[in-house]
Order: sequence, then C-alpha cells, then structure tokens
Amino acid sequence: MTAAAKAVYFKMSSPVSREYSMATFRFYAQLNDFLPHALRHGRFAHPLRGPASVKDAIESLGVPHPEVDVITVNGEAAGFTYRLRDGDHVCVYPVFRQLDLGGLARVGTDPPRPVRFALDIHLRKLASLLRLAGFDAMLLTEDAEVAETSAAEGRVALTRDVGLLKRSVVQHGRWIRNTDPELQLAEVLDRFDLASEMTPFTRCMECNTPLVRVDENFHRCPGCERLYWRGSHYDRLVELLERTRARLAQSSDYPIDIGE
Repeated sequence: MTAAAKAVYFKMSSPVSREYSMATFRFYAQLNDFLPHALRHGRFAHPLRGPASVKDAIESLGVPHPEVDVITVNGEAAGFTYRLRDGDHVCVYPVFRQLDLGGLARVGTDPPRPVRFALDIHLRKLASLLRLAGFDAMLLTEDAEVAETSAAEGRVALTRDVGLLKRSVVQHGRWIRNTDPELQLAEVLDRFDLASEMTPFTRCMECNTPLVRVDENFHRCPGCERLYWRGSHYDRLVELLERTRARLAQSSDYPIDIGE
C-alpha cells in the first residue's frame, strides 16, 4: 500500500474515489492559517485530478506561493514546477529565520534590501505605521496595481486578500494575519526581520515621501507640504514604536525539524 493510500485512513482534503492518484501533504507553522481546520497540523491525502505541478496543488489547497519557502517531496527538495505523482509525500514550509535547512534548496527568495512595500488600499493604517517606522510603503488602490508594482520594483506585496498573492507575477508577499494595525506592524517587521532597520520619523505618514529638516523643531514633506513637529501626538507615536520593539524582542520562530 502506498503512503498516499495509508493517508486516506486519517484525513482527506475532499471526498474522492480512489481511482484518482493521491499525494499526501503536510503544511507547517503559519501555512496552516490557509487550510480548513480539519486539515491543519497533520498529514492528509489530496487527489490529483490530472497532471499538476506542486505549486498548483499547494495553491489549490489555499496557500499562496509567496508564503512558501521550502518544499520537500519524499524527503528531497523540490521546486514549484515539480510534477506530482501517485504516492508522493509533500512537506511545505514557510520562512524560518532560525531554521537550519540542512542544505535544502529554497523556492522562496529574500526581498531586495532595503525592503520596500506595496500595500492594498484596505491596509491604509498599516501603511502609515510602516512609514512612521521609516519604511517605504506604497499604498495602491487596485489589486492588479499592487501585484504589478511589487513585481516591477521588487516590493513586498502586503494584503488581506489571498487571491492577490496567488497572482503569478508576485514574488515577495505576505498575507496579513492580524486585523489591528499596531499588531500588523509588528507582524510585518518580524516576518522580514526589520527591527534593526527602523528609522522612525523620517518619512511622511500621509504620502510616503522622505522628510527634510527645516530647523531643529520642524520637518517638512516635499511631497504634500505637511509640517511635522514634536506635538502632543509625538509621545503617543513613540510609545507605539516602543511597544512594537518589545513585541519583536519576544518573537521567535516555531521549533521544527526539517526532516520530519
């Protein structure tokens, strides 16, 4: 009996006749966020309805490709174009900064430094906070514009729309898990290891333009002509950034065995 046939006894991604070929899948850590609850944190069998790449199968299960960093098939590293066969056992891993890959090839790549972002219009508050922290965060109104700008300029696409990240042109991206903007900021900075690259109060929170110093008390935005100074709001923003740094200091990757 193949590994896939054995897997039928514990979980199936969907009801299906065994006349279909089967592969078993196991997704790790945050990739489980995209799966139905019944399939999370364990192996399950998935029918192969005709020839399919491992990338197509992964995305058909709900996981967008920019969230994937390493794929193994039957214990060996595989690329997105690998063609699945009956009995294949697939393990799919997100990015782990503290994980020893043991020489396994990655399907994911790190975004260019300095990291820049393209956000969909629904993440307006997150865009403002990223700018507060000193990061280039472009806010765009259309999903296609986010995807195309991300690809053309090497920006990280940030969105709450999983479908946007599944667009083939998107190479670097993150589906934002949190709904609170302050927690979203910590989530993004943690995912892309940006705690040490924060340069607060250097960029316009409204239009994303770098600020210029007018004198010791004022900075001006050349883009929208807004003035910035240390008013009553300043202390609140400093406290927000301090809370974010504290969250990042406590963050750590999930313990995991790449050979599991």
